[in-house]
Amino acid sequence: MKLSIIIPVYNEEKTVRIIIQKVKDLKIPIKKEIIVVDDGSKDKSWQEIQSIIGIKKIKHPKNMGKGAAVKSAIKESTGDIIIIQDADLELDPIQIPDLINPILEGKSEVVYGSRNAYRKDKGRSLLFYLGGHFITFITNILFGTRLTDEPCGYKAFRSNIIKNIKINNNRFEWEPEVTAKIARKGIKIEEVPVKVQSRSIKEGKKLRRIDGIKALLTLIKYRFTNQ
Repeated sequence: MKLSIIIPVYNEEKTVRIIIQKVKDLKIPIKKEIIVVDDGSKDKSWQEIQSIIGIKKIKHPKNMGKGAAVKSAIKESTGDIIIIQDADLELDPIQIPDLINPILEGKSEVVYGSRNAYRKDKGRSLLFYLGGHFITFITNILFGTRLTDEPCGYKAFRSNIIKNIKINNNRFEWEPEVTAKIARKGIKIEEVPVKVQSRSIKEGKKLRRIDGIKALLTLIKYRFTNQ
């Protein structure tokens, strides 16, 4: 088997080399490929990426959004399992084996990380903490899931699952869209506790309040349509 690790990048020149090296150093029992997508960064992220060997590199000529970066990488992936790894240092790649183990063991086809299941996590701002809980609550109400942290950036899929889902959204809404479509297929999403070192907006966090509203509207939309 092979694991495809997708790293979307947008203006992460300070951390992208560190995160890629962490992923390259990761010890897992299967082969891995690393696919890095620069989503039209305006800083020196692409120059950093270009200088690194042993990875697949994709560049968007302009910023299109995290969802667009993920879609570009999925098309180029050859792994049996696909996982998303953000390019900042909020989620340490050392946790990747924990996320893919349920898939390797045949216990699940889709695994999400859960920051809320990690009891020592106190790093997130109150706004993002409550917002994440609200989005998760709405997800569970609409789709009958039992998630604890739908917005967590760590999401792992058997490739045949994610490649057979049409992803329409190009920005952060790709995540609630995929969650909704997976839930509608009756596929159980397993969660694994993960530790996060949250950043503030001043430190480079990309999410904004409006993204929470868009996520909510996306969940409602895909409760009633699968297109």
